[in-house]
Amino acid sequence: MELHPLATRFGGVAGNYERGRPGYPPAVAGAVMAELGLAPGDPVADLAAGTGKLTRALLAAGLDVVGVEPLDEMREVLAGHVGEERAIAGVAESIPLADVSQRAVTVADGFHWFDAPAALADIARVLAPGGSLVLLSTIPDWSGASWAHELGSLIEEMRPEHPYFDGPSWRDALAAAGGWSEPRELRVTVNRPADPEGIPDYLVSMSWVAALDEESRREMLTRAAELVSAGETPDELPVHFRIALARLEGSSR
Repeated sequence: MELHPLATRFGGVAGNYERGRPGYPPAVAGAVMAELGLAPGDPVADLAAGTGKLTRALLAAGLDVVGVEPLDEMREVLAGHVGEERAIAGVAESIPLADVSQRAVTVADGFHWFDAPAALADIARVLAPGGSLVLLSTIPDWSGASWAHELGSLIEEMRPEHPYFDGPSWRDALAAAGGWSEPRELRVTVNRPADPEGIPDYLVSMSWVAALDEESRREMLTRAAELVSAGETPDELPVHFRIALARLEGSSR
């Protein structure tokens, strides 16, 4: 399964991704484990693992996690944190894991890149009976900063329309696939030390920025850095983590 050409651009920004993306607090892994009844040692596959932000949090909680990541550059950073044996090459549509081997499959800010029907079919293949799919979204809340409104306007101005970002939702994909429970949604919010200088790195890590041509991307990041540096930023800003969980029901394989 070939990656979408836009997705391959993340290989060149692995360092930005690692610096700019917020890590997952223990409360996120704790909420997932409590909701799914997972115990330390349970096997979990983290798809589109990137540099391993979520993989590391799940490992720290005691789960037996492997990060599955197709891009060499991302996977190199991932392996540096979790070891090569837990950083494996692969895509969501053809997961290099055995049938019925995982208690849960996680995807953090990456499901929109997948061929949803193919990915959901293979996720169902690797899940043990009663296993669950966990989709996570990270949403920094900049509303307490003086530059938030202007940065939001800049993002709306520059954000491209693209089917990978504006197409059918994960909820629609699950319903169309069948065999999944009605998703349950949780939210965890934590306050983090503000890092205004890291905003450009965070923006580079966002999926839609990959759709910008080089000149537009450079213009946006320059303007964003100017807005943030000219404004005022509180010492802490909240980060919201949205978690959606759907359990595999019966046998849809």
